[in-house]
Amino acid sequence: MTTQTADRRAVTLSRVLASEWTKTAGLASTLWVPITTVLVAVAVPLGLTMFVRPGDGTTAAGLVVSGVILAQLGTLVLGVLVGTSDHATSTAATTYTAVPRRLPVLVAQVVLTTALALVTAVVALGAAVLVTGPGREAAGLGLDLAAHDGTARAFVGYVLYLTAVALLGLGLGAVLRRPAGALVTGVAVLVVLDQVLAANPGRVTDTVRVLLPGVGTRLVETDARLALTESASLGPHLGTWGPGLVLAAWVVGLLFAAAVRLRRGDVT
Repeated sequence: MTTQTADRRAVTLSRVLASEWTKTAGLASTLWVPITTVLVAVAVPLGLTMFVRPGDGTTAAGLVVSGVILAQLGTLVLGVLVGTSDHATSTAATTYTAVPRRLPVLVAQVVLTTALALVTAVVALGAAVLVTGPGREAAGLGLDLAAHDGTARAFVGYVLYLTAVALLGLGLGAVLRRPAGALVTGVAVLVVLDQVLAANPGRVTDTVRVLLPGVGTRLVETDARLALTESASLGPHLGTWGPGLVLAAWVVGLLFAAAVRLRRGDVT
């Protein structure tokens, strides 16, 4: 075999990434999940603008990012779909025969998921800013990114949080390999457990809450809102970016577990 032929057949990250994109783009959900996520992220704040009145305590930033709780389910689904695509479509054996080292597939999925979720989050944030404009102006809620109230940080946190949730979904999907199981687990650790613990406040439950990935929603809170949230908690106070570190630890841990299973276990 000539060197030129070998080069053409070599497995490179760029080729694996192109292959993963081809598979992902071939799924109808690749289009509809981001679109639905953006629509949800816009619908919630748009609906809330109808009830905003001057002096009711609502902030411009808080209104814009109010759809994050539902929007996170969209990026979670996106990550799960990418992480389980080979197993859901029974193409895992073919994929890992073509890429015998296996880990480049996971790396490509991480890159692809990050890119898709990042674009989705940025579009969702921009759309929410635009559609709430008239309602915010009518209520006298000016949006100033230069203000020292955490508005800019909340917007950055919004994008980072939704992207991280997508990677969390990818990790769960790659570990569990079943879309339904990964999605149910993701919703449980992000939303259900947090709400159950919130309904039973106390030092132990509040401590457990800040160790769950859902604590990352504090990234989208302005300074005043974050201070209020932490003052009401009997658990550890994580500060401005601490919740992001907890979420990042979950993402890294799940992706590491996925890498170990992929490297040492059966791919089917």
